[in-house]
Amino acid sequence: MTKGLCILGSTGSIGSQTLDVCENLKINVVSLIANSNAKVMEDQIRRFKPKVAALLDEKAADTLKLAVKDTNTKILKGEAGIIEAVTHKEADTVLTSVVGIAGLLPTVAAIEAGKNIALSNKETLVTAGSLITKLVKEKGVQLFPVDSEHSAIFQCLAGNRERDVSKIILTASGGPFRGYSKEQLESVTIEQALNHPNWSMGSKITIDSATMMNKGLEVIEAMWLFDVPASKIDIVVHPESIIHSMVEYKDGSVMAQLGAPDMRIPIQLALTWPARMENSFRKLDFDSLTTLNFSKPDFETFGALKLAFKAAKAGGTLPCAMNAANEVAVELFLQGKITFPQITKLTSEVMKNHLVNTKPVLNDIIDTDRESRILARSICNGGF
Repeated sequence: MTKGLCILGSTGSIGSQTLDVCENLKINVVSLIANSNAKVMEDQIRRFKPKVAALLDEKAADTLKLAVKDTNTKILKGEAGIIEAVTHKEADTVLTSVVGIAGLLPTVAAIEAGKNIALSNKETLVTAGSLITKLVKEKGVQLFPVDSEHSAIFQCLAGNRERDVSKIILTASGGPFRGYSKEQLESVTIEQALNHPNWSMGSKITIDSATMMNKGLEVIEAMWLFDVPASKIDIVVHPESIIHSMVEYKDGSVMAQLGAPDMRIPIQLALTWPARMENSFRKLDFDSLTTLNFSKPDFETFGALKLAFKAAKAGGTLPCAMNAANEVAVELFLQGKITFPQITKLTSEVMKNHLVNTKPVLNDIIDTDRESRILARSICNGGF
C-alpha cells in the first residue's frame, strides 16, 4: 500500500482521477507536478496540502507561488524542480501520468531514487523499455501498470507461471471510427476524433485511440512490462470496453479481467496491490449487460497498428522515432495543419528515414526523439 505519493501530471485526466483515489483511501499526497496549469494546481494544493508542487513552466510557477503563499507548500519550477519533486524523501511511489516522452527523465530519476512507479505514461517504456526495465531490476523497485489493459493483464497473470502463457490479448474499443473505410477517414474532423465512445481522456490519448496508435503503443509497453515478444501479443476489438484484456494459457484456458470503464479502478489497484480496497466507483451491472462483441482490428485502414508492430520487431531506437513523429503529427492535426490520415502517413515517413540504433543508451533515446521531431516538421513543411 502506498504511503506517500508523488503525482507526475496531476492536473491532467489521470492525475485528477488519482487524487480522487487518494481522497478515498486517505493516501498522503507528498508532491504534485504539472506543466503550466497554475489555477488547477492551486486548487489541488489547497485540497491535498502537498509538501511540494512543481510546474515546468517557470512563469506559471511564479504565479502559483504568489497564489499559495498562505500555504505551507513549497513551489518548485523548471526541470530541476520536477526532479526535486519526484525524488522527495517522503514519497515511496511516483505515479507518472504525463503524456509523451516528457515523462521519461523524471521517471528515471524517481527509479534511481528508489521509488516504486505506477506507470500511466506508456511512452516511457515505448521509447526506452530496455533501459527502464534494467534500471527497475538494479534498484529493486516495483513497476505497477495503470493503463486498464495492462492492469488487466497484470491481474490475469497473478499466481500463474510465465512459461504457461500462450499469448496476451489486448482489447481495443476501436475508437470513434470503428468500421470506417479509408475514404471516410479522409473527412474526419478534429471534433469527431476527440469524441471517444467510452473513455474520458486527454486530447493526445484520445486522438491516438482514434488512429489506433494508442493500441500500438500498448503492444510495445506490454512487451516490456511482461517480458513477451510482439509475436505473442494479439489485439481484439471489443467496443463495450468491459473486458479490459485477457491472457491465454497453453492449455487453452483464457483469463479475462472485467470492470466498468472507470480509470480510477486500475489506478487504485496500482497504489494498493496486493490489497483491494472498497470504493464508490462504478461497478458492472450484469442485469443491463446484454452482449459483448469482438472482432479483428483493421490493420489496412488503421495503419498505425502496422507501424507499431514494425517498430516492436525492429526494437532499438525505432519505437522512439515512431513515438516522436506521432506526437508531432497529433499536434499538427489538432492545429488543423494536417488531415486525420496524415497523422499515420507522417509517422511512417519519419520511420522510413530513421537509421535504427539497436543498442541505445539514454542519450541516444533523447537524440532520437529530438531529431525525429525535427524531421517530422520538415517533412510536413515540405508538403508530403
